[in-house]
Amino acid sequence: MDQDILKDLLDRVSQGKTTVEDAFERLKALPFEDIGFACIDHHRSLRRGVSEVIFGERKELTDIITIMERMIGQEEDILVTRLATDKAEKILDRFPECTFHKRARALTLIRSPKKISGRGKILVMSAGTSDIPVAEEAAITARFMGNEVDTVYDVGIAGLHRILDKRERIIKASVIVVVAGMEGALPSVVGGLVDRPVIAVPTSVGYGASFEGIAALLGMLNSCASGVTVVNIDNGFGAGYAASVINRE
Repeated sequence: MDQDILKDLLDRVSQGKTTVEDAFERLKALPFEDIGFACIDHHRSLRRGVSEVIFGERKELTDIITIMERMIGQEEDILVTRLATDKAEKILDRFPECTFHKRARALTLIRSPKKISGRGKILVMSAGTSDIPVAEEAAITARFMGNEVDTVYDVGIAGLHRILDKRERIIKASVIVVVAGMEGALPSVVGGLVDRPVIAVPTSVGYGASFEGIAALLGMLNSCASGVTVVNIDNGFGAGYAASVINRE
């Protein structure tokens, strides 16, 4: 339940259009609903400005569907991350109004068009095309949270001219998410070009000595560009969420 829904419910009670008993029925799941295998945080939209996000990896399909049903009952928008394609197809059979973003392994259900609430544009960049799935997770998360999002992909430092060609779009961004594997150098380059927050996302892309993203992670943590913030390996969701919080009015 978000602020607009709660305010509308209280207005309807005050105007006599909704009974106190009906309002109580709607509100009794706050702050959370215990359904045995999960405690669904229906209060999160009121506290954080966005509904609880479902992490789909390793969850049973029936559990995901049950959680979604309870959230839909509270008129909440839904984002499921790390969702396998076979599970997504079955969820779409149950909820055809959902959208599955296959590359990002993310599924969304949005009740009405999102109002743009960010103060500026979030730019999501990827060093290579292999980094795009993580970048797309960041972009989808940021859009889900009500932001205008631009994307610039495949501009790694192996060809610096590609980054400089996008410089106008880079400097106009309010917050920049930079996704890179291998040695993870791109956030340092971007951080040296702008006076905006830069959120670096290491990916597990690379050959043996990249150690499944640890090399990129350590490179980003040791960035010589001041103010670069780093999230965990392959955590596009965390980067998109952090960028959205920074970008709020």
